[in-house]
Amino acid sequence: MQYLARFIEDGDGFIVTFPGVPEAMTHGATRAAARNNAAEALELALLGAYYARDLPLPAAGKRPQEGGSFEWIGVPPAAIAKMAFIDAFRAVGTTRVALAAKLGKSEGEVRRMLNPTYGSKINTLEAGLRALGRRLVVTVEAA
Repeated sequence: MQYLARFIEDGDGFIVTFPGVPEAMTHGATRAAARNNAAEALELALLGAYYARDLPLPAAGKRPQEGGSFEWIGVPPAAIAKMAFIDAFRAVGTTRVALAAKLGKSEGEVRRMLNPTYGSKINTLEAGLRALGRRLVVTVEAA
């Protein structure tokens, strides 16, 4: 899952915005620092602004107006796993209590797993997905 980011040099480094995700904006002293910050800003915006309010994710979009330079920024894998877990939970229609029993965890832990802004570990989300009849698949591509 990737979104188009716009990099604009501003004298102090680079400002990064996402035309398709206006809630995501960041800065970095170098382009590399801005790129790293961009992935985190994208994660925070998608989980905090969209998933936390139960809004549909914005489309990745196409290259917008001129100005700046553009590159695709990937959503961090842990955020993708979190979104997949929340989506699977909603689709299956089970309760937090029932899922907790299936996982051998407390209902409070399942509640935290379903909290978009709580930093769940990817192996915990993988176990949750498995309990919901889903499988987490990770691939590696050339950078």
